[in-house]
Amino acid sequence: MKKKIFALSLALILALSLAACGGKDSGGSAPADTQTPADSAPEDSAPAGSAETVKLSVAASPTPHAEILKQCVGILKEQGIELVVNEYSDYVVPNTAVEDGDEDANYFQHVPYLDNFNAERGTHLVSVAGVHIEPMGLYAGNSASLDAIPDGGKVAVPNDPTNEGRALLLLEAQGLIKLKDSSNLEATPNDIAENPKNLEFVELEAANVPANLDEVDIAAINSNYALGAGLNPVEDALVIEAADSPYVNILVVKEGNENNEAVQALVKALQSDTVKDYINNTFGGAVVPAF
Repeated sequence: MKKKIFALSLALILALSLAACGGKDSGGSAPADTQTPADSAPEDSAPAGSAETVKLSVAASPTPHAEILKQCVGILKEQGIELVVNEYSDYVVPNTAVEDGDEDANYFQHVPYLDNFNAERGTHLVSVAGVHIEPMGLYAGNSASLDAIPDGGKVAVPNDPTNEGRALLLLEAQGLIKLKDSSNLEATPNDIAENPKNLEFVELEAANVPANLDEVDIAAINSNYALGAGLNPVEDALVIEAADSPYVNILVVKEGNENNEAVQALVKALQSDTVKDYINNTFGGAVVPAF
């Protein structure tokens, strides 16, 4: 009888012990296969109750575009927008990057170039704001002045359609050549009707023109590349475009993104008094506000 009582007591103790073990997790974490994975939420998601920062990525030429954009970083930060400025040294990738969605916008070109690029590449890029003008200038190479250019002298010009036409129009305005059609913004040396000095045209990528000054008599250089090469367009150019040049540099996005809130906030920042004062005080006429 005592053995039976002992056996029953032992069985009861074991049963109670197993029940306690089975209920141990009832107030703790859920089983592993029902937990929310740690990576189920975006890494950059904002904490609950806080405003989420919007990132706006803009492609730009180093000078002066990127420098001007950087004046907008603080303005946009106050609005919850992180402006990221990525610098490019050519005139093609900034456009393809916006078309492909790798950049939200770009700031480096004027409308004639944009129109030509869209026509040739089938891209869908649009201007959302005009910001500044960079007057193109003619700079001395081996000839110290326009009058000193010898017969058969070499002239370096940008090789992209719109900037080459712009350079030829500037040369025509100085009486060095005469074009068949002075309204043709995409003129090439083949469109020259009169060339009294038999000038030879050296067509180069715009970014490479300043580096070849010692190989030519004069060169037509965009102000952003002149500034990048340590040239002051106002002081160093033999002649410079008038301030009413139609080649206004613009902020560009892919069609359909014109009314994006962050983009419109950038437009307002770029056309603010802060940016206007920065341009006027920093570039001394080499870059002119267009607003």
